[in-house]
Amino acid sequence: QVHLMDSGGRLVQAGGSLTLSCAASGVTFDTYRDHYGLAWFRQAPGKEREFVAAIRWNNGESTYAGSVKDRFTISRDSVTDTVFLHMTALKPGDTADYLCACNPRNWAALAESPGDYTYWGQGTQVTVFS
Repeated sequence: QVHLMDSGGRLVQAGGSLTLSCAASGVTFDTYRDHYGLAWFRQAPGKEREFVAAIRWNNGESTYAGSVKDRFTISRDSVTDTVFLHMTALKPGDTADYLCACNPRNWAALAESPGDYTYWGQGTQVTVFS
């Protein structure tokens, strides 16, 4: 099993910055994490779940959605088993529920489809106001 606990969402003014955290745990994660991909998705009311960024746990290779590239940075801390999403230059369009996800398939560790991810956090709300 893999358990994901995401946090850090809040109300923030446009142009501001915010860092989200996702703490991963579980026997399966502890054993196989080097084979996993971790990602952030977001979902706004009435919209489909949207890929934001993904990172390969073993080497830190990452990929981003075009809408957030150069503004958001995904990273991981292998000591605390935490994935971060550092967001800068936030826009009202970034308002959404942000969810952390884990993909246990090494060959698809940077997948961008929600269907490729098996484990999900509960979500943390980010609201950007102008």
